[in-house]
Formats: sequence, C-alpha cells, structure tokens
Amino acid sequence: MSNYKKAGVDIDRANDFISAIRPYIKKTYNKNVLDYYGGFAAFYDLEFLKKYKHPILVTTTDGVGSKLKIAIMAAKFDTVGIDLVAMNVNDLLVAGARPLVFLDYIATGKLEVAQLTEIVKGISKGCEMADVSLVGGETAEMPSLYSNQDFDLAGFCAGVIEKDHIIDGSNVKEGDVVVGFPSSGFHSNGFALIRQILFKENNFSLDYKINKDTNLVDILLEPTRIYKKTIDLLMDNNLYPKSMSHITGGGFYDNISRVIPGNVDVVLDPKSWERPQCYDFLIGCTSICEKELFRVFNMGIGLTLIVDIETFKEIEVLFNKHKEMYFKIGNIIRGNGKVLIKGIDIK
Repeated sequence: MSNYKKAGVDIDRANDFISAIRPYIKKTYNKNVLDYYGGFAAFYDLEFLKKYKHPILVTTTDGVGSKLKIAIMAAKFDTVGIDLVAMNVNDLLVAGARPLVFLDYIATGKLEVAQLTEIVKGISKGCEMADVSLVGGETAEMPSLYSNQDFDLAGFCAGVIEKDHIIDGSNVKEGDVVVGFPSSGFHSNGFALIRQILFKENNFSLDYKINKDTNLVDILLEPTRIYKKTIDLLMDNNLYPKSMSHITGGGFYDNISRVIPGNVDVVLDPKSWERPQCYDFLIGCTSICEKELFRVFNMGIGLTLIVDIETFKEIEVLFNKHKEMYFKIGNIIRGNGKVLIKGIDIK
C-alpha cells in the first residue's frame, strides 16, 4: 500500500526536527515576540512603533548560494546558518533600518534531523548576533527535486526605519570620503568561481593546509560577518552615513554604484586596506583578471559607507576609541555614477 513515507516524505521525522530546534529558536525571542506554540503564523508586538514619527517597513530576502556545496563536502553545517542571517541582515542594515524578525526556508531531499538541527543552531546564533528574532520558517522534504545530500536555504528579514533616516545615497557629493570595514573572508559570494579554481583547476582537498594552523575548509566556511554592532555604534552616536553598501555579488563595481547619484564617481585605492589571507591564496592558484576579482568578491571589505569629511573625523575618534577596525579606502569625485579602482581603472 502506498503512503507518504514510501513516497519519500517522513512527517514523523519532520515533527522530531521541530522539537529539536525549538530551544534554539526561543533563544532569539525578545519581549515583542508573542509565543503562541503550534500556531500557523508568527506574532510580533509593534507597540514600540509609537515612538516613530513615520515608521517604514523594510524587507530583504537572500540565500547562501553554492557555499552550501562546501558545507556538504565537509559535512559541516553549523556556520551556513550564520551566513544566511548575515546576507539578509546586512542588506537591511545598510538602508539604515533596525532588523526585527527573521524567517528561514530549508528545502532538502531527505530530512536529516541532526544535519538540519546544526543549520538552525547556526541561524539562531546569527539571529542572536544580529539582535533579531527567529519567528518562523518552513522545512520542505522534496526527494523528487533534491538528491539526498543536497539542500537549499533562503532567509527573509523584516525591519523598521524612521522615514527621515532612510539612507539611499542621494546626497553623496564631490569631496566625500569612503570608509571600509573588514570582511571575515569570502563571505557568501563567488563560490562557483572558488570551487572552479580550487577543486577543478587545482584538485585541492578540503583538508589541504593553508598554513600550519589553517585547513582550506576553515577559510571557505568562515561565516559572513554581521555588521549590526558596527552600524549600531554609528547610529547610537548620531553619525548617519550618506550611503552604505553591503559588498556581496557584484563586488565593488555593482554594489557601491547602486547607492550614489549619477553626477559623481567613487575612486577606491585597494592599497589602503589589508587583504585577507584567503584572497592571496586564491589568486596564487590561478590567473584571473584583477577587475574580475573586484567585481565578484569583497576582497577584504564587506561593508562600505560614504560620509563627509567632518563626519569622517568623528568616526575616526569613535572607532579608535572602541578599537573597531576601519579603513579610509576612497573618495568621491565628479563623474557619471561609476566605481573606479586605482591600478585597474585609473593607472
């Protein structure tokens, strides 16, 4: 006799998974989450919005991409959940918004409770780092679409911002300064190219030693940095950037150009910041156009902001005081809405 389990979907295992992850989900709750166990939707109290003059809802959605392939190869699943939160929360933060709630979607060929619990533990940890509540999600077991090992992740974040504080880059002008904040490595972009170079062109294994203390898998699965504390430090001191960019797919060229007006250019100096070891290793493994590197990867800068000179002076004092690493990586000139990099676009 046919049944759902024989068709590849195990409802009992799904219920076991929900029970396993519930403690990690509840760790992310704050007083605004109304914990109605067993409901079909999440409830979040918005009474605090009374202090806003004109609150605007801000939303994002993103995934982790083929970095998941590395996690599957390594059978290591405790960090990609952090990546998932970071990719969404950072996009929301650079608009100037405060993240409130996060939801996830996991699609898999076979629901492995231990594996997926590790993923959700990572999501929970990322939510705690971002001060956002994990209020819901969906796990779909679809053996006809995914092989047993394969899975995919998607995340969704919602936040709020005062309308007058929206950061859109429209007032960036000539003479402004570009500030960069270090990435933790590759973050979650460019992994199709990374896998091509490392595993197809060079046939490396994940346990290949980069140095005596670091295996290749360590740098590949280093979680994406979440910039919540960095941006909170600015906002709490009433330092509002004119523009902010999360350097993800498209690198510097496609991300920064989205949040500057069409009458200026951004000029970046790649010698002004420290490039992480992972990029030196990757570049040493292949011949690749330097412009391609800056369009695919963050090259060591995961977040940029644009401010006027006076604000930059205040940021220097503030971040030096709090020992927050930053770099002055460029400036704004008259132009046509482009990003230019010294040594590549400007000789």
